[in-house]
Amino acid sequence: MSIKRYEEYKNTSINWANKIPKHWELLPTKRAFRRKKETNTGMKVENRLALTMKGVLKRSLDDLDGLQASEYETYQIFQEGDLAFKLIDLQNIKTSRVGIVPEEGIMSPAYIRLERTGRIEPKYAYWYFMKLYHECIFNELGGGVRQTIGPEELLSLPLTYPPKGEQHSIASFLDRETAKIDALIAEQQRLIELLQEKRQAVISHAVTKGLNPNVPMKDSGVEWLGEVPEHWLTTQLGRLCIDVADGPHYSPVYVNTGVPFLSARNIKVDRWELDDVKYVSESDCNEFDKKAVPEMGDVLYTKGGTTGVARVVDLPYRFQVWVHVAILKLRKTIADPHFIAYALNSSGCYEQSQLFTRGATNQDLGLTRMVLIQLALPPLDEQMEISSELDLSTKYLDELLSKAQDSLLLLGERRSALISAAVTGQIDVRGLVEEEGSEQ
Repeated sequence: MSIKRYEEYKNTSINWANKIPKHWELLPTKRAFRRKKETNTGMKVENRLALTMKGVLKRSLDDLDGLQASEYETYQIFQEGDLAFKLIDLQNIKTSRVGIVPEEGIMSPAYIRLERTGRIEPKYAYWYFMKLYHECIFNELGGGVRQTIGPEELLSLPLTYPPKGEQHSIASFLDRETAKIDALIAEQQRLIELLQEKRQAVISHAVTKGLNPNVPMKDSGVEWLGEVPEHWLTTQLGRLCIDVADGPHYSPVYVNTGVPFLSARNIKVDRWELDDVKYVSESDCNEFDKKAVPEMGDVLYTKGGTTGVARVVDLPYRFQVWVHVAILKLRKTIADPHFIAYALNSSGCYEQSQLFTRGATNQDLGLTRMVLIQLALPPLDEQMEISSELDLSTKYLDELLSKAQDSLLLLGERRSALISAAVTGQIDVRGLVEEEGSEQ
């Protein structure tokens, strides 16, 4: 989409909008909004709202966080058109920070409520603050141990202030265009889900049924496996291992450079995710090595946080693992590491791993439980044949997944860039909504 720019611009003193249209103003947020804190008195619990990644939504009566009705007296009343902010723990990038309230309701006392006072379109201001959220401006401004912005700091933030008619045009334009992008994002997300389901189905079929569709079958006696080829065995994971160990049961002192120290979040079924890997000193690693040394051909199996994800070690350098990762040292005369990793990532073994995972908050798949996971075991040469076939089929699916994920990333970047350009006046959207409406 090619959109014209305004004819004249002026410089500002803020780095996230250093040029705005000449006729726009740049004002403190408090010129357009005020903070209002109205404690809930008598409002019903079913009017409870919450700020989510999909905006401010009504909460289900089944999702009351264990609070009693009397505890909702501390909640705040919000009105339709108010802006709701959650500006604590700003380092948590998976939390939404701003939303526009769609209806009267009550929200947690942790939220900041802003009520408009001037000639401001709440939806325009919402999109402006979404720009700050997407570009992590709030994170840069937050202070304290918990990286927090208070109400006064929020009200002091500069706000681009076009004439009222332009605010309406910008808000309507962004409502329309982001809805189109969101629809494309939803399509890509569904495609990714389908490809992931297909990938697991291909793996699950191969590691329980084999590659020969005409082979005689037998009942495995295991609910999760169903029928397996007649000449296969059914065994427990522990019987295939020389040793099963995990990393240190405490957080070590991390260093800027040293030996990579992997946690569960670094291990995915189809890749290593090492962008945020932590490091430990060589002396600490030497101490951890006394328990177990991960080596090429071992299988790493996540046992804390996200449990039940397996990957064969192919990293050509020294590293260590935390308590949330198990190191499986296999009997390679009977078990091919790649086949075992595929089997552990199949739906049957994954479901078993989830049943063996314990803990309400700190999820843990203990070593003594994971070794009980049952899997079907072909002869070694057949394991290798299945692994080779799965390498080819999953490579094709992974390439499709990578393209879909790249498209998802580009759509998200496009969405953020469009919001930023519109609320800082880098594009002139006046009349665009009306023009499209007249063409329909």
